[in-house]
Formats: sequence, C-alpha cells, structure tokens
Amino acid sequence: QVQLAESGGGLVQAGGSLRLSCVASGSFFSNYNMAWFRQAPGKEREFVAGISRGGGRNEYAQSARGRFTVSRDNVKNTVYLQMNSLAPEDTAVYLCAAGGMIAASPHNWDYWGRGTQVTVSS
Repeated sequence: QVQLAESGGGLVQAGGSLRLSCVASGSFFSNYNMAWFRQAPGKEREFVAGISRGGGRNEYAQSARGRFTVSRDNVKNTVYLQMNSLAPEDTAVYLCAAGGMIAASPHNWDYWGRGTQVTVSS
C-alpha cells in the first residue's frame, strides 16, 4: 500500500512554469510506476505523463510532450512534474498515481493522491 501526497500547484500566468511534487510513503516506492493525471471540472480524468520504476522510460500525452517533464527520485520517494509554457487549458487538479504498469486509463492505476490545483490565467 502506498500513500501519495501532491504539492506545488498554484496560480500562474500563461507562459509560466510550475513544478509539482508527489511524495510517496507506506511501501517500496521503487516497485511502482508513477504517473500524473489531471482533471478539470466536468471532464474525464486525463493522463498527462508517466515514468517507469527506475526512471528509464517516460511517457507523455500529446498535450504535454515538449512542455512537461516527469522525473523521479527513488531515494526521496518523490516524483516530479516540471511544467513549462503553461496555457489556460492546462488548468486542472493534478493527481499523482502509482501502479504496476504505465497506462493512459485511470483504471489501471492502484493508488492516488488527493490532487493539487493548477490554475493558469490568460
């Protein structure tokens, strides 16, 4: 069992940057693939980025590719999402997830954080 806690969200102007963090506890962090999802009001939960157990493979949604970077530090039990060139359509609650495989569907992930709000103003 893994507990996840996100931080780093906030209000940022279009074109700006934010770095989100997700700290894991309760189990062996390195056993899990990690991912970031986002969910805007009235919309489905959307895959943003994923990273393999050792950090050797990253996966990105088309909307994130070239702007966002996912990374992890297995010593600190933390996964990060560096977000650059933010746009208003990036506004959402960003959630951290842990699971046994990297997949775009939220149903393939086993553990979730509560989320952190990212708001991008125009």
